Amino acid sequence: MRLSRILSTVLAAVPLVASSAAQEPHHLFFRVELSRQFTAPVSGRLLIFLSAGTGAKQIDENPFRPTATYVAAKEIPALAPGESVDVDADDLAFPGGFSSLKPGDYQAQAVLDVNHTYNYSGRGTGDLVSDVVPLAGFAPGAGPEPDLVLNAAVPERPALTIAADAQAHLHREELTSAALSSFAGRTIQVHAWVVLPPEYDPHAEKRYPTVYWTHGFGGDLMYAERMGASLYQRMAQDKMPPMIWVMLDESCATGTHEFADSVNNGPWGHALTAEFIPYLESRYRMDGRTSGRFLQGHSSGGWATLQLQVNYPKVFGGTWSTSPDPSDFHDFSGNDLYAPHANLYHRADGSLYPIVRDHGTVLGTMQQFAQLETVLGAYGGQLASFEWVFSPRASDGRPVPIFNRTTGAVDPAVAAYWRDHWDIAHIVAATWAQRGPLLRSKIHVIVGTADTFYLDGAAHKLEAVLRGLDAHAHFTYIPDRTHFDLYGTKTADGKDDRVGLYDQIAAEMYAVARPGNTWKPGR
Repeated sequence: MRLSRILSTVLAAVPLVASSAAQEPHHLFFRVELSRQFTAPVSGRLLIFLSAGTGAKQIDENPFRPTATYVAAKEIPALAPGESVDVDADDLAFPGGFSSLKPGDYQAQAVLDVNHTYNYSGRGTGDLVSDVVPLAGFAPGAGPEPDLVLNAAVPERPALTIAADAQAHLHREELTSAALSSFAGRTIQVHAWVVLPPEYDPHAEKRYPTVYWTHGFGGDLMYAERMGASLYQRMAQDKMPPMIWVMLDESCATGTHEFADSVNNGPWGHALTAEFIPYLESRYRMDGRTSGRFLQGHSSGGWATLQLQVNYPKVFGGTWSTSPDPSDFHDFSGNDLYAPHANLYHRADGSLYPIVRDHGTVLGTMQQFAQLETVLGAYGGQLASFEWVFSPRASDGRPVPIFNRTTGAVDPAVAAYWRDHWDIAHIVAATWAQRGPLLRSKIHVIVGTADTFYLDGAAHKLEAVLRGLDAHAHFTYIPDRTHFDLYGTKTADGKDDRVGLYDQIAAEMYAVARPGNTWKPGR
């Protein structure tokens, strides 16, 4: 079977009335077969990855090198064992059709994304994959080349190895939410790991300040468990004060729901504050006062905790949000969503908006980011995830897009809805008379001046708004730090501590919950 095939039947039906028509590029088709070792039909989004070179064990997209890997996609409603399907690698492809590739040595691999989760977390348990097939001297349309055969399934991720002392202090909790289940018409649960301090005694009278933590985009419950184990060890080493940490999972089929009361994802903020927190406080010795409940998260988790503090100021006593997603949509990673003729892809002069950087080097543009996400699938991507949280709901049950994926043009009506419902700077300013007394001194934001996704810009704008309101907010900009090394500190003996910032954050929280406390690190 040939890996590349010419669309001869289509071309034969078109009269060649001019020499230019005869020069039309041929579409390139890749044939993918489901191995007979599988016993039932499969469905999902079939992805074909192709990169230059040889010897790769696995080929995937890389948002930090967006054009290094070509990706083609096709939805597969059903593929039976032994059957094959042709994928037009010039129909839905990024960064371009495969027929545009220059001759050379390449390698290809097929992945069937059975649960439509690749856009969020990459390959997942149960996805089907082919071997990496070398294409030496590949010239589009020249063939013949070997087929791609889906012959293996991605195994389940191994359970985390956690030290026995930490394991005894980590408890998995889940609660069926009546509000979310009613919204969705099916059972929806809230999930978390509860991390108890080393000294915790369920029979003692002592109660502990509690931190509600949530992960960023791409995280899940397993990641929450790993971070919880790390925070336990820091408490055991007297680097952090004794507190209870609730490691929340905000991942969902549409990306991250960010514990927002969204018209698309459902009332997640209500489920957390009115259902899950009371449930936990009935089971653990938590300080149930406002001054004993805190929020902490990074990236999308940073935005989630920031909006929870703003929207539920009577519940939480403060948020320490790091590198939060845009909190003022006048600076949506560098783009003003409210500007006349706003466009996420390019400025008025035609220059492209960057979205990923490594200090002074631009690694990817918003247009590349969005168009790659479109090829990978309609669910779970970062930009689509924003729309599932922020946008109004369309008649088809999906969120209304904030921008046109082909042109980049922003829909001003949707931008206005985003402003009124989810622009944190706008909401705080518009409702300060009601929220101000409950929010003063409770907002803490930490971000690097070289944030990978340009999130320091929105933080500056939010700070300016809060300063004008005399909100006593605390903003920290760590010089030259990116999205991924923000938490790094130096130990007393000069060694690098990758997550040392947690110690400072926890100490500041504890000081709010226990004024005049005598706890000191390393006592």
